[in-house]
Amino acid sequence: MSLAAQTSLSVALKREESLDVIVTPIVEGKAWNLTDPLGRPMGRITEVSAKQFTIHPEGYALETMAGIEHGPFASLDAALAAIEKHTRGVCRRNPGEDQP
Repeated sequence: MSLAAQTSLSVALKREESLDVIVTPIVEGKAWNLTDPLGRPMGRITEVSAKQFTIHPEGYALETMAGIEHGPFASLDAALAAIEKHTRGVCRRNPGEDQP
């Protein structure tokens, strides 16, 4: 199998895996850190203005979230739903931090 074919297969297999994301608020409710369940950074969601939420993948999530729509989204929940759909995982708020 050629290197290009192996790379394509590897990317396709990775996209079939699911990835859970933990969402933790920072900066007075205007930004949220994204981490995996092991605490590794995956990026942020920021609220640029009212009803304008944007996803900013970072680190190894750049590969995981390649091709994801970055926004703007009308709500934090809409941005989280986009991440869940793309990663086939679950986005959940850090336990004890239920603010919208």
